[in-house]
Amino acid sequence: MFRLISLGTNIKQLFALVCETQKFSSILQEIIESTKLLKQTKIKMNLAKVLVYDLVIGKGLKCGGAWKALMMKHRSRLQAALARMKIKQKVSRNQDLLSSSLQQPEGDQLPRYVRVNTLKTTVEDAIDYFKREGFSYLGQAYRLDDLNLKGKSFVGDLHLSDLLVFSPKTDFHDHNLYKAGHIILQDKASCLPAYLLNPPTGSHVLDACAAPGNKTSHLAAIMKNKGRLFAFDLDAKRLSTMSTLLLRAGVTCQQLANQDFLKVDPDGPQYKDVEYILLDPSCSGSGMVCLRDEASPSQNEQHKRRLQALAAFQLHCLNHALRFPRLQRVVYSTCSIHTEENEQVVAACLLQNPGFRLVPLLLQWPERGLAPLTKCLRASTTKTLTHGFFVALLERHTAERLEEQASETLNPVAEMSPSSPSASKDIHEVQEPISTTKDIDMAEEAKPTEENTETSGGVKKKRKKKKDGDKEALEPKATEEQTNTSGRAKRIKAKVE
Repeated sequence: MFRLISLGTNIKQLFALVCETQKFSSILQEIIESTKLLKQTKIKMNLAKVLVYDLVIGKGLKCGGAWKALMMKHRSRLQAALARMKIKQKVSRNQDLLSSSLQQPEGDQLPRYVRVNTLKTTVEDAIDYFKREGFSYLGQAYRLDDLNLKGKSFVGDLHLSDLLVFSPKTDFHDHNLYKAGHIILQDKASCLPAYLLNPPTGSHVLDACAAPGNKTSHLAAIMKNKGRLFAFDLDAKRLSTMSTLLLRAGVTCQQLANQDFLKVDPDGPQYKDVEYILLDPSCSGSGMVCLRDEASPSQNEQHKRRLQALAAFQLHCLNHALRFPRLQRVVYSTCSIHTEENEQVVAACLLQNPGFRLVPLLLQWPERGLAPLTKCLRASTTKTLTHGFFVALLERHTAERLEEQASETLNPVAEMSPSSPSASKDIHEVQEPISTTKDIDMAEEAKPTEENTETSGGVKKKRKKKKDGDKEALEPKATEEQTNTSGRAKRIKAKVE
């Protein structure tokens, strides 16, 4: 698809084309099916949608050669099909064919997030640079409303210390700091996985599905370029793009591999010290503003099957990540709004891997995972002013916790267990969407201020002195038993809250 237009390195225009194509997706599919374009041209649906959008809705085909010649043969029929749709719905503009939720794109109202690459500069120096260019720094944000900015105003983010926030549509693609790798254009939600994993300096970390590399460069910055950062991706072209991005960002601790993460041997000697894994697998991309689901009734069954296949693939990846022998923590994230890809995958994984538990994340974050997995985070355009996202942090149990869980007879996460995700399904049947957060990161390119780990050890309780001698002999035993029972119940409940 990326070869269709002669834009060279103009990723911004390519991003706009992908977003607009997806926005008109159901309309384009109806036009393509009514004209039997696929049968006559032998091209695939996603490619056809991009070509038809540019031909009859956009500004004309920007590609040349065989593609343009092929599509021009069908131009009249495609335009006629579009005209019939507008007559049938009694509208005069193409925009009026869209549902009301898509006619005013929310993406235009989201702030522009800029992550400062601390491998090359500091937040303070970046702020000074922007101020010298005429931007007005308003200080640190303290509430969500502070991120509603206009003009050339900008603030420091209220959650992530290395993130600056500018007004919507502020463009930095041609900015010197971006070209030099001093800043990364990356949505705030996309910054959460590396920020929450928070691998210490010098640690061994694995980025399972890494391309195009924004999260990888963020991990390297958190690690201060010390330690080892293994990064895998199955797509060789995406990995090549990632290599260029990491070079520009000044990352030196990486070890890239064009390899399927599911085929990586967890017991390989090179991974014996891996304690942290970031897993951001392929997903529906439904959380991205320009990829919001607007499926027609005829597409619903196909949509459900696709979600089931994606969930099976994601669960398989998560289970595989937990097989690394010295693993302590793994972040699982998606840019999806669907429970099937989020809470249900995590719940199924917890049932299959009793040696791991959820860690509560950013207690001040305004949007939580669906109950009972409220320790997870969700993000959305309305509640967090970001693209839609989901993040869960799983941590290995201690021996004491393992013993406690073995005695449990009921598991509260069972109600969230998905009926469809299964590692036995053919994960290679999953089809890639037109674009996901990984592709959008190509166009939208620290430590946490609050530790989110659960405290270990019990709270010492003071016992009252007993006045009655007989009660003094009996009550300590009863109190200890009651305390143990109460503590166990609280720990079981805390595991999924």
